[in-house]
Amino acid sequence: MRRSATATFLAVALLATGCSRADGGAPGTSTLTVFAASSLTGAFTQIGKDFEAANPGTHVAFSFGPSDGLAQQIESEGTADVFASASGTWMDDVATKVGVTDRADFAKNRLVIITPPSDPANVRSLADLARPGVQVVLAAAGVPVGDYARQVLTNAGIAKQVLSNVVSNEQDDAALVAKITSGEADAALVYSSDVTSAVSTDVKAIPIPDPVNVIATYPIAVVHGTSQPDVAQAFVAYVTGPAAQATLASFGFLPPG
Repeated sequence: MRRSATATFLAVALLATGCSRADGGAPGTSTLTVFAASSLTGAFTQIGKDFEAANPGTHVAFSFGPSDGLAQQIESEGTADVFASASGTWMDDVATKVGVTDRADFAKNRLVIITPPSDPANVRSLADLARPGVQVVLAAAGVPVGDYARQVLTNAGIAKQVLSNVVSNEQDDAALVAKITSGEADAALVYSSDVTSAVSTDVKAIPIPDPVNVIATYPIAVVHGTSQPDVAQAFVAYVTGPAAQATLASFGFLPPG
């Protein structure tokens, strides 16, 4: 699907019909509800504004959170038009239980270690997380960034030692960053895109070697049952198009290829 043609059709259709929904947006607008992984908050907020500007009469309403929780909400309530996940596993789950169309991978991400700037535990590498007494925070099992972190630790052969140092399991990557910026833990494993300009002076990022690191792939799709498939398809096409890809890159995401 070519974004430009779809967007033009969408704008004309919306202006001609003046369609509206009761769940948000101004009169005469169409509200698209997008459930997206919390790590996409900054990038998708900007992408949503750009999509609205390119498609007058459309309002994009986001619900950000952990991909597992969003998937479960879609399956129980069916309130999303589009789902953008940080994990193919949870997109697969929604595809099986609810159904999706127009699925496409649109970004990738890698993990890094973050510590407070003062680095009180003297963490210099992944292996240092296994030292006794180092206070580590991870996302909970089932949350994509938590599962990826555990895979990294397993790849490095230090899962047992590091997991014994875990002092809390958080529900999303934003909570992990907050634990480090507040000085409540010595280290966390987060996405590289979480080290934004807003927190770059409040954390120190330590790279993880490629042989043991995990590359997270982000899929997006239209959720079966949406009342406005044309708008949803147009948004998916926009996210995979050049303008949104440039925005994602500026927020630290890797291209999907």
